[in-house]
Formats: sequence, structure tokens, C-alpha cells
Amino acid sequence: MKKIVLISAFLICITGLFLAGCALSKNPLRKEVKLLQRGLIKDDSSYIYALPYETGKSYLMVQGYFSRFSHRERAALDFKMKRGTKICAAREGVVVRVKEDGDRGGLNKKYRPYGNNIVIQHPDGSRAGYWHIQKDGALINVGDTVAKGQVIALSGKTGYAAFPHLHFLVWDFDNNNQWRQVPTRFQTSKGVKYLKGLHRYKNATPH
Repeated sequence: MKKIVLISAFLICITGLFLAGCALSKNPLRKEVKLLQRGLIKDDSSYIYALPYETGKSYLMVQGYFSRFSHRERAALDFKMKRGTKICAAREGVVVRVKEDGDRGGLNKKYRPYGNNIVIQHPDGSRAGYWHIQKDGALINVGDTVAKGQVIALSGKTGYAAFPHLHFLVWDFDNNNQWRQVPTRFQTSKGVKYLKGLHRYKNATPH
């Protein structure tokens, strides 16, 4: 019965993705993301991130930037992972936040406060957040310096989550100190790409 419920929740999420043409965000960044994904912005010198899991592993990205289900206003990525999967730092930096005491999750916004997460600040001042890690699943502490590709946590299903997955988001701050989302490109086994929902990506970043 539990397995049926999990599969149903996953299908609800996927259905939301296919309905992405309706009621999507009007955020101007969404248009820029589409151009980046299609390779129509050529002068791209942005940082190349590693996929946030071990080299040689591949996972399905079930939600991409500005997806209808729960990313309507978020330039965020969701990777479907089993509980206990090793999460790796997509970029080097210093750990500025660790929450790992959340012990519940589900497809209801009331669970949001329980979402365990890690935030890492990068050398250029941008930050990356890794959400839904399992209870006591952080493998680093605030103040630690982490290397790109280093294992930092174990995935889970804490917070607002229909099934176990990793929610990944990068942001920085503009000249007025306003929070700003940053679409990121990744090194994959098929080259450097801006990822798209419902695609599986293999981490090909060298050790």
C-alpha cells in the first residue's frame, strides 16, 4: 500500500511537469533559461558545476527550472534519489547553514518547516542549497570548507516532498542586496549543459 501511495505521488508530480504550458511563471528569468537551454546565448562564461552526486552515477531530474508543479517561481532542480543516496557538493565553498533535525515530510505544505538542508557559500559570494536531506543526514558542519565533489549529506524526504529527492538551487545578491536566483550549467557525460526536466544525467566530473 505504501509503495502504491509513493508511486501515485510521483505520477502527480510528473503530470504537473507535462502541464507546464499552463499558468507558468512570468518571471523574465524563465525566458533567459529557455535560451540558455537551447544554446542561443553564446557568450556564456558562467561557472560549470558538477552534478550533486557521485561521479559515474546518473539520476532522473524530475523537475527543472520554473516547472509548474512546485517550481513555478523557482530556478531550481529536483533529482529523484533513494533515501540515503550520497549528495556531493556541486561547487567548492564554506558551509554556512546546516539543518538536519527534521523528521517528517509529505505532499503538504505543512511539512515545509521540517525540510533538512545545507547551504554552501561559494568563492564569488553565490550560494547553493541542498534540500530534503534525511534526519541527521548532514556529513559536514557550519564553518567547514568543502571541495567540489565532496560527499556532504545523505538524501531523504523531509519537508514538502512527495518522494525522496534532492532539491538544488543556486542564488546570489544584486547590488541592492536583493536575493536573485542563478540558473546553472553542469558538466555531464554528454558535455556542459543547462539541464532539462525529465532527463537522466550522468556525472562525468573528474575526481
